Amino acid sequence: MIKQELFENVIAYFQKTYPEVNTELKYDNVYELLVAVILSAQCTDKRVNKITPGFFERFPTVRDLAGVDTEQVYPYIKSCSFPNNKSRYLVGMAQKLVEDFQEEVPGDVESLQKLPGVGRKSANVVASVAFNQPKLAVDTHVFRVSERIGLTTDAKTPLEAEKQLMQYIPEHLVHNAHHWLILHGRYVCYARKPRCSDCGLKTLCNYYERNIKKTESPKSNTV
Repeated sequence: MIKQELFENVIAYFQKTYPEVNTELKYDNVYELLVAVILSAQCTDKRVNKITPGFFERFPTVRDLAGVDTEQVYPYIKSCSFPNNKSRYLVGMAQKLVEDFQEEVPGDVESLQKLPGVGRKSANVVASVAFNQPKLAVDTHVFRVSERIGLTTDAKTPLEAEKQLMQYIPEHLVHNAHHWLILHGRYVCYARKPRCSDCGLKTLCNYYERNIKKTESPKSNTV
């Protein structure tokens, strides 16, 4: 199967399986989304969603967050991964927004990456989710699922995977593709024990063909 055909089949499956997709992070405005995205690095969305209500009650605006020190932020995010680093990132991010962006979160990836705690992946998430730009954030789920299915080939870095994926995903579907791949990795294509027997993509998947199919009985091999 040629790469273009593979992408078309995978996209068709996702469109049917996940017709309505968006981030699982809870937020009411772009500032809240940015905070949630920074907190979500190496942390589950479920955990972040438990943290943010109290955080935003205490720091409802960029200026509120910019006016405190990291020790005041830490208690609100201590149950998150790397709370010391993220406390510094959040205060630094807010101060940068006040100093250089008139308290407004920028919509372009280049400017977003100037904010503490915001790398390319996080910038792409914000640009895609908040500003509807065709940006594809490659996190661990996207990287793993894309490689297993065969959408990417020998990608060594998230940026390489992003470039390969962007070659074949129609621009108007890039926003959805990010969420499709994340959801598939989060609920089906686990890192350690993927649920291949329950996966609707297994007849298209390189990983299944090479590692799982030969160990299954003919009956269990039916989609």
